[in-house]
Amino acid sequence: MFQSTTRPKSSLGSALNIAELVYHNSVRAVRKAHGNAFMAIFMNMLQSIIFVLAFYFMFKIMGMRSAALRGDFMIYIMTGVFLYMTHTKTMGAVAGSEGPASPMMQHAPMNTAIAIAAAMVSTLYIQVLSLFAILFVYDVAFNPFVMQEIYDPIGCLAMLLLSWFSGAAIGMVVLAVKPWFPTPVSILSTVYQRANMIASGKMFVANTLPGYMLVMFDWNPLFHTIDQSRGYAFVNYVPRNSSWEYAFYLSIVLVMIGLMGEFYTRKHASVSWGARR
Repeated sequence: MFQSTTRPKSSLGSALNIAELVYHNSVRAVRKAHGNAFMAIFMNMLQSIIFVLAFYFMFKIMGMRSAALRGDFMIYIMTGVFLYMTHTKTMGAVAGSEGPASPMMQHAPMNTAIAIAAAMVSTLYIQVLSLFAILFVYDVAFNPFVMQEIYDPIGCLAMLLLSWFSGAAIGMVVLAVKPWFPTPVSILSTVYQRANMIASGKMFVANTLPGYMLVMFDWNPLFHTIDQSRGYAFVNYVPRNSSWEYAFYLSIVLVMIGLMGEFYTRKHASVSWGARR
């Protein structure tokens, strides 16, 4: 009846065990929205599709297409929308993952690191799947040469991953602080996500900003990754006012802060925190 938990005896076994736990928790995170796996994925993808179409028609109605870069207009929108969605959703998923006082942590193999990794992987899976689905439909139905118009697809994908990484880094800091100050942190997290509708720079080109406006946006790692992705997507655009190195090093610093904060929070975890949220 009572069995001891078996532990892997090698580093490879431990890595495979962790990977399996992350996989199953990622599947659980994806299927939260619906019991049917296909519908759960489709409902997550639908939000990204609606977001892209909303910005497309907004730019078209407001006559802002002339302000975009020379090249395919849908690529211009997607380099902004998908990086914004990936960053914001990853931050929300990591910040909302199971903490040390969660009932899930009572299961022996489970820990907060696996919960964080599962939240990151599930969000990245949905966003990448949505991106390729929209690109496929756009390529088949509207522009059969869309993939050829992207100057450096690998660079664009790297900026998507950097947006995902920076969102996870900020989410880890929020996750570490949230049990101590649940209401203020939730408010600040919501304000940050809403402010990124403008502060991310997805609706304008960074090279066109004057100096006094640039300082209002260059603190944001997402602003840098979006501008850099457009530099990789369009052959005639060279981003001068952004740097992917800034987003990368800032994300590493935030990850370290988040790990230290999460370690300290886990040591002082209390079941009563669940009632305060």
